[in-house]
Order: sequence, then C-alpha cells, then structure tokens
Amino acid sequence: MQLGIVGLPYSGKSTLFQAITKTHLDAAAMAKSDTHLGVVKVPDERLDRCSALFSPKSTVYATIEFVDVAGLKKGASGTAQFTTGFLSAVKTNDALIQVVRLFHDDAVPHPEGRIDPLRDVATFETEFILADMAVVEARVEKIHKQIGRTHDDQMKKELPVLEKCLALLHEEKPLRNEDLSSDELHILKTYQLLSLKPMLIALSLDETQQPILEEQVARVAMAKAGLRTRVVAFFGKIDMEISELSADEARLFLDEYGIQESALDTLIREAYALLGLQSFLTVGEDECRAWTIRAGMTAQEAAGVIHSDFVNKFIRAEVVHYDDFIAAGGSFAKAKDAGHWRLEGKSYIVRDGDILNIRHS
Repeated sequence: MQLGIVGLPYSGKSTLFQAITKTHLDAAAMAKSDTHLGVVKVPDERLDRCSALFSPKSTVYATIEFVDVAGLKKGASGTAQFTTGFLSAVKTNDALIQVVRLFHDDAVPHPEGRIDPLRDVATFETEFILADMAVVEARVEKIHKQIGRTHDDQMKKELPVLEKCLALLHEEKPLRNEDLSSDELHILKTYQLLSLKPMLIALSLDETQQPILEEQVARVAMAKAGLRTRVVAFFGKIDMEISELSADEARLFLDEYGIQESALDTLIREAYALLGLQSFLTVGEDECRAWTIRAGMTAQEAAGVIHSDFVNKFIRAEVVHYDDFIAAGGSFAKAKDAGHWRLEGKSYIVRDGDILNIRHS
C-alpha cells in the first residue's frame, strides 16, 4: 500500500512525512528531489505477542509506503500552481493524505495569506476534478468516434460509466464520495482518476491548539467527509519529537500532552479503515508474520497473498482467532480443546486478527 502525502506549501506535509518515517532531513536535502519515499512497519501488538511466544527466526510486519509528493509551484499571483509532474506523481498512489494547515506561524506565512482549511481542501478538490474531466472527456470523445465502427463490448460497458462520472465532475463532485458499484470501479481503475482516490484530510495543528482539535475536525468533517474521505488531526512538532524517542519514551511524552496516539498510529488506523484493509497472522518457530488483505477476502484468496500457488493448491485453512489463541494461553492444543481451533474451506471469510495455517497440495 502506498499513501501519497500532499499539501500546499508550508502546510506541514514534509514535517509529517519525516515524523512518521523517522527520516530527518534538512531543507536542502528535502529540496533535492520532488519525491521522497519512506517505508514504515505497521505496528501490531498481536504480532509482537506471538513473536514473544514463539521466538521465531524472523518477525515480519506489514508495511506501508509513504510518499512526500512535491511539485506544487508558487505562481505569479502567489497562489500554488498544480504542475503536470505533481498530478502525474499522485496518480500512482493507492490513497492520498492531504495535509491542511491550521497552525499559525508569522515567520512562515500561509501562501494564500490566511488560514482557511476548507478553502485549502477545496483547492485540491477543484484541481483534481479538472484533471479528471480532461481525462474522461477525451476518452468519451474517442469512444463516440469509434463505437459506430466497432462491436467492442468493453467500450459499450465503459461509455455509460464514463458519462455518469463526467456528469458528476461537471457538478464539481469528487468521485471518491459517490456510491459507485464494484463493476464501475473496476472500469475506472485503469484511468487512475485523482478525485476517485480515497483521501485522508490531515489537519496540521501546533500543541497550543489541542483544546480546539475536536471542534476543527468536526467542522471540516461536516463539510468534506464522505464515503471515501476521512478527517484526522496531528501535531507536527510533537510528532517530530516523538520520532526521535524510544517507544516507552514516546508513550510518556504523549501522556504528558494528553494525546492518545501518534500521527503514525492515527494515519495507519484510518488508512486501513478507508481502504477496507485488515491483517491476518501466520505464526511459528521459523517466522511470525502479519499479512495485509482486503476485508471480505476468503481463506483461498488470503492464501494467495502468502503465495500465488496456494490459490489453486488450497485444501483447507487451519484457523484460530488471535484473541482465542491468547485466551488459551498461546497454545494451539488448548485452543483446539476449547473448540476455537477449526478447519475452514475455500469460502471462509477471514477476520481481522485470524491466525491461519494453509494446508495445500
């Protein structure tokens, strides 16, 4: 999974990227490239516990790629200009994190002159919608020219979906919040439409603004949250300090400020929910590992995530949920005696936190 971090200049997006990836670069180093990539392990207490029980040769966490996407340029009017390079870069991301500035800093003025989170969110919405309109209009025009000369069934399926999306875009509606069917989403996938990408709006505050956090999140959520849009908040300076501490020190630091979780934990939790993802585990003396899958996947599909050959060679899945496994003292034998360990077939829907052992031919 790859999450692109975007935002207007001086929004705090690079601060967020460095904090969650623990990539501490100075301004000169950050300016050398338009894109910075960081791979982050997904914290999982369940995997930690299993690893402590089995003392495996290796423990493998699920990972997320975070990309700090640059490319926004300051135009002659002082406002941000969305370059072709920027728009192309975000197309490859599975979801976007738009960092929106709420903090005040006279030394670093907002490029638009004043703090207005709803305006900043709308700026990105408008640019993404315009970019999508250009793509969809061009494709619709091409299909209309060809459809009379061909019997291409795919084009006939594609056209009404594209025309539906074009109508929504003309109404200035981002596609991510529209109730599109799985078939429609499958048709649109090839176009990498920007307004269709799931979006986390991340409000960037300083530590003095903690009392207004809930109010600001609720305000932006009421105006902008939707089917595939969520709103969160973080404290950039605090998270930068946390990134240099051990896990225990970071927890004490957060407690001191009355903050429940770090920006990284918040973003991972919300991203998984936004994208409909969950994790299952495989455990043993050789390896304990967390695997990321889409919610609703069957045991056979989950087996294919472990190894593609397991899809066709799948026989059964040995299953016990992590909670039941721990309640049984971390013993498969006791979990089986308690009736929690079981064999499941191809159609079993894997639950978040299931521990699987795939039987295959």
